[in-house]
Formats: sequence, C-alpha cells, structure tokens
Amino acid sequence: MIKIAVLVSGSGSNLQALIDANLSGQIVGVISNKPDAYALQRAQQAGIQTAVIEHKQYPNRELFDDVMHQQLLDWDVDLVVLAGFMRILSAQFVQAWEGKMLNIHPSLLPHYKGMHTHQRVLNTGDILHGCTVHYVSAELDAGQALAQGVLQVNIHDDAESLADRVHVLEHLIYPQVVEWICNGTIQHTAQGVIYRQQLLQQPVQFCHF
Repeated sequence: MIKIAVLVSGSGSNLQALIDANLSGQIVGVISNKPDAYALQRAQQAGIQTAVIEHKQYPNRELFDDVMHQQLLDWDVDLVVLAGFMRILSAQFVQAWEGKMLNIHPSLLPHYKGMHTHQRVLNTGDILHGCTVHYVSAELDAGQALAQGVLQVNIHDDAESLADRVHVLEHLIYPQVVEWICNGTIQHTAQGVIYRQQLLQQPVQFCHF
C-alpha cells in the first residue's frame, strides 16, 4: 500500500478531499509549517498523525527542508502531496522526492505560473481556465502535468468566483490523480510518465462546462 504524506499551510480543503476519497493508499501523516492551520484539525479528526515544522524556527530553507525530509523518512512515505503548502522548496529537497511529489496549481499550466492566476486570466480575457496536477520539479510550476480540470470563464466571473469554481475542480481531480498513482494507473519511470501502459504526452483533461 502506498503511504502518503500531505504538506499544508492553511485550511486544508484539498486535504479533506483526499481524506473523503477513501484512497487505496494510506495518508500516514500531515505536515504543516503553521501551527494554527485548520488542516491539522482535519487530519486529527480523521485519525492521521500530524507534525508542525515551523519555517520561522530555522535559519535557512535547507535546514527547514532537512527536518521535513527526516519526518517523511520516519513515516516511510512513498508519495508527498502538496495541498496549499505555501513554501518554495529547496532544490535538494525536490531532487530527493523527484517523481514522488505532487502539486496542484490553479491554472492550465504552462500558462500562468506563480501567483494571482485568476485575476491574470481575467485581465487577459481567456475563455478557458482551470487547475493542473503536476509532479514537482526544481523550477516553479514546471514539472510534468498529469491532469487538468478545465472550465469556461463566464462573463460575470471575478477573481473570487473563479477561485471558488476552480476549487471545486481541484477537489475532483487531485484525489483522482493520487488514486491513479496508488493503483499503478500512473507510474513515474526513467523513460517518462506512464498512464494506462502508455507514455503520457499530454495531461488528462476533465472538462466542466
């Protein structure tokens, strides 16, 4: 059984979606860099171990990441899932978990990497928007995309309404991709990412119009 750790900083709505999905893998631990993150309560209510590792307690990013890395090893983790984790990870940490760490980003990557994606989509006048589940690489929001949730931008949408609609998609596609990894539908190999026994060329898209 795949052992999963989820890294959080905030309310943990994506963590809740993963808990509710009854994955064939097991969420063995939740790490937060903020002691007051509501996600910790969600984990505790589900009987999942938690660890608070405050970045402010460490003089640099590498030391903070080392402590997280050790906690993940102690839990014997196979897959790390970033769910609203608001820290940029060191290259050393990312390399250690290459092919074993996922993130979800609120845009259709490679478009709109970084912050404020919903407002940027509105500013550009794009018709389509959504979210992307991807492997984490040292370059921000640049790892291979595995799946995307796609929606149509409505004429009355603002940044807040778009964020709400994208969140609904996140809660659908993130557990699906994690389950695909748990059951072997998606495999990370030296040759590339395999999806249903074939090399994955483009992310799997879920459209919600």
